[in-house]
Amino acid sequence: MPILLRNIPLGLEEPEDELLMLAARRLRVPVSAIRNYAIVRRSLDARKEDIRFSYHLEIALDEPLRKERSRLRRIKPGNASWIEPEPIPQLEHGIQELRERPVVVGFGPAGMFAGLRLAQHGYKPIIFERGREVRRRHRDVLKRYFRERDFDPASNLLFGEGGAGTYSDGKVYTRLGDPLCRAVLETLYQHGADPDILINARPHIGSDRLPTICTRIRRKIESLGGEIHFESVIDDIRVDDECLAAIHVRTTGERPTESWMLCGPVIFAIGHSARDTIEMLINRGVRVTPKPFQLGVRIEHPQAMVDRWQYGTLAGHPRLGPAEYNVVASGAASDCGDMFSFCMCPGGMILPAVESPGLIATNGASRSRRSSSFANSGLVITLDPATMGLNPLEALAFQRGWEHLAFQVTDGSYRVPCQRASDYLHERPSDGTLSVSCPLGGQWAEIRTVLPEVVARALDRGLPMLERKFPGFAGPEGLIAGPESRASVPVRILRDRDTRQASRTANLYPAGEGSGYAGGIVTAAVDGMKSADAIIQRYAPTA
Repeated sequence: MPILLRNIPLGLEEPEDELLMLAARRLRVPVSAIRNYAIVRRSLDARKEDIRFSYHLEIALDEPLRKERSRLRRIKPGNASWIEPEPIPQLEHGIQELRERPVVVGFGPAGMFAGLRLAQHGYKPIIFERGREVRRRHRDVLKRYFRERDFDPASNLLFGEGGAGTYSDGKVYTRLGDPLCRAVLETLYQHGADPDILINARPHIGSDRLPTICTRIRRKIESLGGEIHFESVIDDIRVDDECLAAIHVRTTGERPTESWMLCGPVIFAIGHSARDTIEMLINRGVRVTPKPFQLGVRIEHPQAMVDRWQYGTLAGHPRLGPAEYNVVASGAASDCGDMFSFCMCPGGMILPAVESPGLIATNGASRSRRSSSFANSGLVITLDPATMGLNPLEALAFQRGWEHLAFQVTDGSYRVPCQRASDYLHERPSDGTLSVSCPLGGQWAEIRTVLPEVVARALDRGLPMLERKFPGFAGPEGLIAGPESRASVPVRILRDRDTRQASRTANLYPAGEGSGYAGGIVTAAVDGMKSADAIIQRYAPTA
């Protein structure tokens, strides 16, 4: 039976080949007694000056079971255990007849993995994505938007193949303790991600690799009988007797069309920025409630500065990648709690993540090598719309209002509003040369004017706290950009916990970030898969 050895330290100057000898030493066996081993997890321990890697290894010994048991009893508790093979749960197909093929609305992480799951089980899903396939989308973003400032609502950093995740940092780290998380990572690896995502403690893919992975997953779905229709918006639904009966499909390509389509089960995996779709669902009687969401700024520093904070004198060591951080300013937001970092992107860039013209919202991204000289992170607090007396439509309008104000203060240029952190704290304007990683550039502005007062006050309290922990964090080299308003959606489409169908609207399966049930690539993918499983367990496969 395989043994799991935990927390085997390895110095920066020690090659991974040394792991075999270290494992044998811990087990008190000769190296020849280890029949096979594999790295299960790799992390970096930078809490002390003596920075080390830490490994979990799966070991197969070439000796009888009774001897293996004896060896495990001698090891410090918690550092070794048996690896019990987990039974792979088998999905049992339902028996109810599918009158229409299942539909998935949205082809971001939730919709993509829901569609793949359905296709793998023989259900031949029909998928509608309002944006374009990733190669055309790439040209639209790089040429039309970044170079010509010509924003396209149908093809941007949020809408299109892969959804917002395609142009994100590509972090696939999550605290969600669900077995399906491993299935998501394995699927990404099978379609082109680096195998290191299967063992790294904080796995990362990169925005340069995600487009190819998305294309390969789409082709896999198509090879299994699924269909993906781009430039197709679901702009209306018909509900009969509290059951979704039909969807209205409007295409926006070279030859626009519109038609009603009778439907069976429909997974709405619309993403965190399909505000028009959420508003349509509300207007058609689907139950939607406001929920807490994050709002704040994005702060950028030289990557070399972050490396010095985390690695000290070892900053720049060839085996240490760009450093990252996870910070909390406890109580900085007073009644709203803490201010904390979100989506920290070492070696990355700030991206303008909006779906409609006339708005500015920031996000972070990085390529697979994280080679940018900048590091950025969201600094956000959690707001509860209910405490502000906002209903779902008002919560969406509240979020949009600050983004529109940011667009106005930069003269409608799509440049991101910026201010030095030290200037922000002293309430003085920034001037001089502005260097920011955003491909559309930046413009000096007073960041307070594009933030709710509660967020501005949290920054006033929180930045000095973080400056004490990381000298320079709130200094002149810290650049605040904003707003960071798309960390999560401020509403939730209510659904039944068991059936995963929308409350009082059968056949409608809300899933992913846009429905208020996930945050990030992996959690959205898992949520989409679970909604697909609910359909699989109820209905027989498509004939």
